[in-house]
Amino acid sequence: MYKKILLTVDLNEDVSWKKALPTAVEFAKIFGAGLHVVTVLPDFGMPVVRGFFPDDFQEKAQTDVEDKLAAFCDEHIASETGAHSVVRFGNVYEEILKLADEIACDLIVIGAPRPELKDYLLGPNAARVVRHASCSVLVVRE
Repeated sequence: MYKKILLTVDLNEDVSWKKALPTAVEFAKIFGAGLHVVTVLPDFGMPVVRGFFPDDFQEKAQTDVEDKLAAFCDEHIASETGAHSVVRFGNVYEEILKLADEIACDLIVIGAPRPELKDYLLGPNAARVVRHASCSVLVVRE
């Protein structure tokens, strides 16, 4: 049923993946699907922000996060499942949707913390991914 699954993670927020990751891995095993793990960093190249950082900051940040994401995948995802790790820069939900289309994924798995009073139902990124994705989206409540 699913051939490519995209799991979103925020390496700084365990709640973004604690329950979503095992779910995505299990789905990948059941369906024999490829698993792609993505994290999105803010775009430091924007003109308003760029002047506050050294010229090579984004490249160094990308290398650092790529290493951390690869280590994360090695630690938390069994080698028989495997995973492709991807680091993107930009708006979180936009980059998730772009990547989902680029890899033609069948399912996006995204963690969503329990809402607080200030949230309506989902966090703003999860809600936008659900609304605009061209594939199925599984929201895993934390």
